Amino acid sequence: MKNYLWNMFANIKNGQLAKRSFIYQKRKNICEAFLKVMWDEGFILGYSIDSINTNQIKIFLKYKNGKPVINNIKTLSKPSKRIYWSINQIWKIDSSKVFIIFSTNHGLKSIIDCKRLKIGGEPFIIIN
Repeated sequence: MKNYLWNMFANIKNGQLAKRSFIYQKRKNICEAFLKVMWDEGFILGYSIDSINTNQIKIFLKYKNGKPVINNIKTLSKPSKRIYWSINQIWKIDSSKVFIIFSTNHGLKSIIDCKRLKIGGEPFIIIN
């Protein structure tokens, strides 16, 4: 299941290195949930379901002054080694320097939402 996520993160990273305005990704619910969080936080311009092939998502990449908004995407929790952070561990992280997306029992949440709702979870990715 998670291979779709790792492929999507690699496609986004490679698309921004190649200065593409958009990329295509296979449509999965978990990928759409991650794209919604990334769009809410301003890391991508948006995404839409392709009108010709409804099994693909068109992701619009965002640039600022010719440079990609996403400098680095790093995965934390992997299928072979899962990690979970409590709310106490999350509070120790400076959320102004890094952006982390967590999988919680309330769905996918950003680090800011986890602090506001006082919930922990599994950290998936760090975006710089």
